[in-house]
Order: sequence, then C-alpha cells, then structure tokens
Amino acid sequence: MQPLANYINGQLASPHSQAYLPNQNPATSEALASVPASDAQDVAQAVEAAKAAFPAWSDTSPEERANFLSRIAQAIESRLEEFARAESEDNGKPLQLARAIDIPRAAKNFRFFAHAITQFHSETYDMGQQGFNYTLRRPVGVAGLISPWNLPLYLLTWKIAPALAAGNTAIAKPSEVTPQTAYLLSEVCQSVGLPPGVLNILHGEGPKVGEAIVTHPEVSLISFTGSTRVGQRIATLTAPQFKKVSLEMGGKNATIVFGDADYDRALAGTLRAAFTNQGQICLCGSRILVERSIYERFVADLADGVSNLQVGDPLEERTQVGAIVSEAQWKKDLSYLDLAREEGGTILAGGEALRVSGRCERGFFIKPTLIAGLAPQCRVNQEEIFGPIATVIPFEGEAEALAIANGTPYGLAASVWTQSLPKAHRVAAGLENGIIWVNSWMVRDLRTPFGGMKQSGVGREGGMEALRFFTEPKNVYISLDT
Repeated sequence: MQPLANYINGQLASPHSQAYLPNQNPATSEALASVPASDAQDVAQAVEAAKAAFPAWSDTSPEERANFLSRIAQAIESRLEEFARAESEDNGKPLQLARAIDIPRAAKNFRFFAHAITQFHSETYDMGQQGFNYTLRRPVGVAGLISPWNLPLYLLTWKIAPALAAGNTAIAKPSEVTPQTAYLLSEVCQSVGLPPGVLNILHGEGPKVGEAIVTHPEVSLISFTGSTRVGQRIATLTAPQFKKVSLEMGGKNATIVFGDADYDRALAGTLRAAFTNQGQICLCGSRILVERSIYERFVADLADGVSNLQVGDPLEERTQVGAIVSEAQWKKDLSYLDLAREEGGTILAGGEALRVSGRCERGFFIKPTLIAGLAPQCRVNQEEIFGPIATVIPFEGEAEALAIANGTPYGLAASVWTQSLPKAHRVAAGLENGIIWVNSWMVRDLRTPFGGMKQSGVGREGGMEALRFFTEPKNVYISLDT
C-alpha cells in the first residue's frame, strides 16, 4: 500500500511528522492508501512556497494563466477513467456517476475559468469635467482552499481554478477521507509544468492542517465548503484578522411539488434530487413537500421508486446508490433512522442497513429511505443528515409551502415543480435560498453565482463572482487636470 504525498513547491513530499492516516474504501472496508498526517510545519512550508511564487504568477498575463488551466483540464480528461475509479473507491459513489458527472465537471471548472479570466473586466466611471474613476482588480495573495469529501475533485477544482486564474497562489486541503483524486491532481500539475509553489496540496485532518491554514497570517483569504459547525469555527478564527472569507456550508433543502406539476417529470426529478450520490450532496432535496391534492398518489409512487433503486457495488454499471462514505457517517445516518421512529415517523421504504454480497459484504450501505408522518419542526426535518434519507410533508397552497420550506436554519437550495409560470416566479421570490431550480435539479451554469443564505453560508462562488472574490478592488481617480 503506497503512501500518498503532499504537493509542495512543485514536488511530492512526505509529511514533516512522517505520520500517516488510514484511507479506507467504504464499499469494501479495505485499506486504500496511507494519507499524510500533515501539521502546521507542513503548512508553513507550503505558505513559504506560495509566497515565493506569488510575484511571478500574479504578474503573468491572463492568457498565460489560462493556458496552464486549459492544460490541466486536458490532462484530467485524458485520465478520466483513473480519476473516476479513484473517486469511486474513496467516496463509495457509483463509478458511472463519477465518470459521467464529477470528473468531467472538475475538468470543466478549469476550462471555464481559463476562458473567464480572459474576459474579466473592471469598471470605469466618467465624472465629466472632473475626471474619471476606474477599478483595478488585483489578486489577493495566498489563498487557503478547503473542500469536503462528498464531491472531492469537483469542489476542490471549483476553488483552485478561479483562485489561480485570478493570479493568486494557493494552498488546498482536500478531505482526509477522500484524498486520492487530489493526489492525482498533484501529478497532473507536475505533468503540465505548473510553476512550483503556485498550487500546493496538503493532506491531513482539519484541526491540524485546516486550522493552521486558516490562522496563518500570510494566508490572505479562505474559501471553505463543508459543515456549518466547521464554518462557524472558521468564521471565529478569521474574524480577528479580518480575512476575506467565503463559507459554503450545509443545507436542508426542500423539493416543492405542486398539484399542477408535470407528474412524471416531478416524480423522477424528486427521486433523483433526494438520492443521487447516496444523498451526500449539500444540494440534495431531502425534504419533499407535496401538495395535498396529489399527496397520496405521489408519495405511493415515490416510495415504489425509492424501493426500486439499485443499491450495490459502486463498480457495477447498474448500481444507482453506492456506499456511505465512512463508518462514522454510516452510523450517524442509522442514528437518524432510530430518531425518526422515536419522533413518530412511518418508514415507507428502506429504513435499515443493507448487507451487499460479494466483495462489498463488509461495506457501509443503507437502503434508500423515505419517511412520512414527521412534523416540519422535528429534528429529522431540521438537521442535515447527509445520507440516503428523505422525508415527505403535505402542504396546502403556496403560503404553507413557503412557511415549511423556509422553516429551517438553512438556506442553500430548493426545487419547485409546477406548470404555472406566475406561481413559479412567486414561490422562487419567496424562498429563502441562494439557489432555486424550477422543474429541474442540479442544473449548473458556471457563469452564475453559487451560495446560500442563513446557516448555509456567506459569500458566492461560481462565475465572475468567484473571480471577484479572489481579487481585491482598488479604485483609481484620475483628474482631468493631471
């Protein structure tokens, strides 16, 4: 079992402590690799490399930076199957999902920002006879980028690509639970000749590596995706230093199905939104609100659909739902099934762990679960579970739908299913979410801002908003008397 390595100053390096963490395949419980247990000394080394690389990298033309990003995208695409298999083994997700969505989207992140930086522009304001103002946007410095385990390469590259495109250097920390695609990305950066120190990738646990990145005085900004609890910790740590921070955190998203929806499309879309990637996406619609006029029929059909989802070996093409990412997350998800029963819920489908035969007999699987009969304010409907567990809640009319949908501490995303365009506009305007889909789910246009409200986060990523975040504006006033 070959140990993975950090990527510092263009070189693969073992951790200063020479300590390693285990990396486990959640579908089989087999060991995959040893992960560097990095610490503050590794962070200090990476920061020095990033600082040294910043002047030259920030001085390169947008076209030159775009060229590097395009080459990284091409290299990922050329190794797509290798990346997809690594992500499936790390994460437990179906291989076909990693191959079709996660890895291609990671490559697309680099391609998009390679093009976007060449189109990025600043503002100029004519003040008549007085003069004019223009805004310079300059890279901030060393960026600290921390990403989660659920979409390990996709979300990591979503931060790396705009950070580098804007002229920053970066220190990226992937989740220690899913390190393999980040390690492969290190190899890609070496293969395309990315200048040393421009990107550094450190593996390890959040309290040791993440906090060292967040608190280092030479790290100018932080972009974090993960749990609300960790986001709160980062906000506390960065506040005294007035660092620029973007926090994309949890969600307890609602799927709202009105009686006038296209029934079959809404049924398929709701099923997909709740259980894709084992429900381990912050955008998953785990609270399914259904108008009473179609509630009984829709819920019965949805329960059938949930029961028929193919759970199994992530490497099999027929598998739709794979393994839970870790034993700890698996136990957490199962505890919510017990809680649902305690709170008076009725299990309509699933509701238990699943033993998969063959090579996955020791893996962490749960049957996709649908639960009815829980009040909107109960814990199962208020807390982020992050597993293949969804609830159904009846409602009567737009006002009640909005009250239930908005009635959690989170505000990341929502889906609305209706054939009435006026209703769609009214409900979208009333939802307290940063992302709202109408008659769809998980459709992404990288030109648009991405982020949540309330405890789902602050700041926006995606598109030109990301490039604005990774730059600092400077206003310049020129007098006509100059």
